[in-house]
Amino acid sequence: GMGNARKETFLITGGSGYFGNRLALSLHKKGAKVILFDIIPPSQELPEDVVFVQGDIREYPDVEKAVTGVDCVFHIASYGMSGREQLNRQLIEAVNVQGTQNILKACVEHGVSRLIYTSTFNVVFGGQVIENGDESLPYLPLHLHPDHYSRTKSMADMAVLKANATVLKGRSGLLNTCTLRPAGIYGPGEQRHLPRIVDYIEKGIFRFVYGKPSSLVEFVHVDNLVSAHVLAAEALTPEKQHRAAGQAYFISDGRPVNNFEFFRPLVEGLGYPFPTLRLPISLIYFFAFLTEMIHHLIGPFYNFQPLLTRTEVYKTGVTHYFSMAKAKAELSYEPRDYNLDEVVQWFRSRGHGKKCHRSFLSRLLLNILFVSALVAVSLSFLPVVGS
Repeated sequence: GMGNARKETFLITGGSGYFGNRLALSLHKKGAKVILFDIIPPSQELPEDVVFVQGDIREYPDVEKAVTGVDCVFHIASYGMSGREQLNRQLIEAVNVQGTQNILKACVEHGVSRLIYTSTFNVVFGGQVIENGDESLPYLPLHLHPDHYSRTKSMADMAVLKANATVLKGRSGLLNTCTLRPAGIYGPGEQRHLPRIVDYIEKGIFRFVYGKPSSLVEFVHVDNLVSAHVLAAEALTPEKQHRAAGQAYFISDGRPVNNFEFFRPLVEGLGYPFPTLRLPISLIYFFAFLTEMIHHLIGPFYNFQPLLTRTEVYKTGVTHYFSMAKAKAELSYEPRDYNLDEVVQWFRSRGHGKKCHRSFLSRLLLNILFVSALVAVSLSFLPVVGS
């Protein structure tokens, strides 16, 4: 544990990202030595004794250099989670699959005894309803993932768990591994999803919701996810009988909520009206499918940001939430309650939000216009499908 005379050394891959940064600060506060490994330098200020190692997870020599002398690795680097990134197949496979193989090999070669992999809900979820699911659920068959990110994260999750109990080279002991499968992350300063949502709100694109009002999904506040990672590292130690070794854990706030209701405080907090229009999820899924087809055709020349991908449609509109019982029992994970107030403040302090509402009538007309355009676009493609 942290009480040892020698400081524990933690390596965080993808350490320059939002979550990596928050995890680094937490470990540093607890008195650990922290090394960040990433292809780009951190954008946030870091304590001066946090070491940054620049390198590419796809290059084994870079990985080897980073893990040397490390006690525990948090492997959170990944690529292809959202938007147009989702459509770059080669890079997604190289980072998520080959990168993870490089980490596993380096851990074994250099005597690293603990590895925690940051996975995702998506390894078991592919658009089917899951209510209070647990870790006994099987992986979604690989060919059923409509996106490369989920498929490659599944492959990495499998590889990490399979590598558990591998004998370490040149020293006694085994590699102890576990995977954490979080919901969507939020928190003040989150850079991946929240700014895109705020952008859609501000551009007036967020004019409708979809799916059933009763559909429930989950989120995880960044600090709950940080605590789960710190606890997982402890649960892989001999002091805790390596109790997490070879195990997977779903991690969320433990509060299933309707996706759109979850974001209501953000929309209204920034001074925008919450959409009253609800469209069928099938229409939105079809629209996302068309967008992906169009991107497939013109993406090589014009890499636009898709409004929504199919994966994003069902991740937001189809019920899937998980029990935290295993994480609570085996990791002593206790999610704290958070809301979006800090997030709203974060955006407001950066000049987002508006003071006045457009009149109800002009808003109604815009909505009608928007929906008829959406329907027209969708219908114009139907003969092609039937032919």
